[in-house]
Formats: sequence, C-alpha cells, structure tokens
Amino acid sequence: MGVAYSVGEVDHLYTFFVQWSPDIYTKGSKKQRQPRFLIREKHPNHYLVVEKNKVAEINKLLSHPINPTEKNWEIIRVKDSKRRMSLCSSEDSEAEEPEYQEEGDDDLLVLSKHSQLLDAHDLEQLAAQMPARTRGYPWQLVYSTAIHGSSLKTLYRNMAGLDSPVLLIVRDMHKKVFGAFSTDPFRVSKYCYGTGETFLFSFNPDFQAYRWSGENSYFVSGKLESLQIGGGGDGFALWLDADLYHGASFSCPTFHNAPLSTQEDFIVQDLEVWTVQN
Repeated sequence: MGVAYSVGEVDHLYTFFVQWSPDIYTKGSKKQRQPRFLIREKHPNHYLVVEKNKVAEINKLLSHPINPTEKNWEIIRVKDSKRRMSLCSSEDSEAEEPEYQEEGDDDLLVLSKHSQLLDAHDLEQLAAQMPARTRGYPWQLVYSTAIHGSSLKTLYRNMAGLDSPVLLIVRDMHKKVFGAFSTDPFRVSKYCYGTGETFLFSFNPDFQAYRWSGENSYFVSGKLESLQIGGGGDGFALWLDADLYHGASFSCPTFHNAPLSTQEDFIVQDLEVWTVQN
C-alpha cells in the first residue's frame, strides 16, 4: 500500500531517505538506486507515493503530518499507481519512473498516453513477453493513424533518429488486434534489420506470441511502398502498404506463426506505434 504526499514535502522526504538508507541513496554509494516511490502529476496537485508502513516515520520529519484517512489523501498500492499511469492520458498525468522496481512491478507496460487499441489486461500479457531491458520504462506514442493519418512515410518520418525498440499494434476491420515487437525502429533500408528478440502477437480471442524460429533473419524490411515483417515463405508474417490501409498476414518460416488477422488480406482500421523511453 502507498500514501500520497504533496510535492512541497518532497525535500523533507529526500532527507529522510538519505538518513534512512545512506548506502542506497547517497551519491558516493556503489549501489545507487532510486527511492522506492513514484512522483506522478494529477492536475492541479503533485503526489508522492510511498510505502504505507513508512507513514509514521515520515510524519516525524514533516512540519504538518498528514492523516492518511482524510478524504484529500488516497492510499493506493504502488503497482496500482503504475496501472493507472499506463491507462491515463498525458494531458492528465505525467510520471517519473524509478529505476528500482518493486518485486512484481515489471509486469506492466507503462504508456505515456491512453492506447485506443490495448487495455490493461493486454498490456500485462505483452509485458510478460518483452525483453527485460525494456521493462520499467515508460513508452511514448510515436505514431497513430487517429492522430497522424494513414501514411507509411509519416510513420518513418516520426521515427527518424530513434534508436530504441518499438511496438506496432494493428486493429483490422474485423476488430482483431495484433502486431509486432521490433528491436529496431522502422526505417527504409535495403536490407532486413532486427534481432531474434523480435516477435509477433495477436489477441482475440486469446493472446498468442510468436517468437523467432531461428530459420532465417527476415525480421523487418522497410520499403517506401511497404513495411514487411517476417518472410522466407509464400508471404510475410505482417505486410502493410504505403497508405497503411491494406495489409496481409501469412504463416512464415521466420516465426512459424499463424496468420495474425482473421483473413490473410485485411483492411487496417487503426494503427499505433510506441517506443520505449530509456
């Protein structure tokens, strides 16, 4: 459980943390880790979430101790605060993620904005498949057909200069949601790129992940006229045209996947691309 403190009391709390565990929080320590709290913004106030069993100790350091039972304070679990951040709009909330994670906290994908295509349960299932190096960091939306229109060129342009993994989510006209995790941002290239951490996934009715089979390295190929993921067989695991309107999905040797969409040829209804901020 956690309790919220106004941001005006953060300086006092930082002093407390340094005195409480100097081996962790002082600059000269070899094991420097962030305190086990989150700072999150909720208009018009700021909140600091800490462990409930530390309330009494922290109150000793504050000039105006708080009563966690008062209506203007909300006691929540740290994990629940991260769930809320993963589903809220950045217009309402911003967060600074800690480098140190509570046990079990890395089973969530924390999104900087609300996703139109994924709910909390979807995020939990995807997080379990992610490489460990991507966990615990916020993800930002870099492309959405709802915001940027339907253009592969715009998608490439929005990702220019990025050097971090990306998450592609597609919803077709039959409401089926599927996509791919790519270790490399999408770009135009003469050759295929990516690593064996790249994988495909689909929902509806059940979540299914398709990992690299090891048969070939046709992970991602970016062309001006199309984006291609997986290959080596009769078709691509996921293919999108230049307008991000027509798509196709076939079984392929790269992932030994089943077709991701209800039909091998599909129409894109919505599309999002997220990238991890590390």
